Amino acid sequence: MAKFKVIVSDPTQSKSKVVELEGSRAVPLIGKRLGESIDGSVTGMPGLKLQITGGSDKDGFPMRPSVHGGVRVSVILSKGVGFHPKREGERQRKTLRGDVITEEIVQVNMKVLEKPKKAERPKRQKKIKAEPAVEKKEVELEPKSEEVQVQTSQTQEAESSATKSGGESSEAAQAARG
Repeated sequence: MAKFKVIVSDPTQSKSKVVELEGSRAVPLIGKRLGESIDGSVTGMPGLKLQITGGSDKDGFPMRPSVHGGVRVSVILSKGVGFHPKREGERQRKTLRGDVITEEIVQVNMKVLEKPKKAERPKRQKKIKAEPAVEKKEVELEPKSEEVQVQTSQTQEAESSATKSGGESSEAAQAARG
């Protein structure tokens, strides 16, 4: 019984979605190659057109487009999928999986090629309600910043002169504020 974890990436939205396929739902993917386009209804996303971009088998070995068939092989690599050299000219033997999806494959990577075109719907018109014209009155909630600065400077002057005269600071401050 085949069981796949399909990861569908949408490059336009930079998002991806994980879909689990088992049994009869997974059968349409068996035998497909890397780079092939399939219908999105296979993964439960009707209307989308998907491209198979990669995958890995049950032991974690990646699929590589240059290895033909559904086999696991050891090849000498200099760059690309499965090997990223640290020095120029470095080569290494790596185990890879072929480009055909078999039952040993666990994860399949796909990307969205085409989305369904949305049918143009007529725009809803907003209902216009007849309301009586209401005059708006401008209400000033806070005094302007200049008036506040003038009032605070006058209060500070009154308080400082009252303390110098030797008392009556509260009466002078109240007279300056009021």
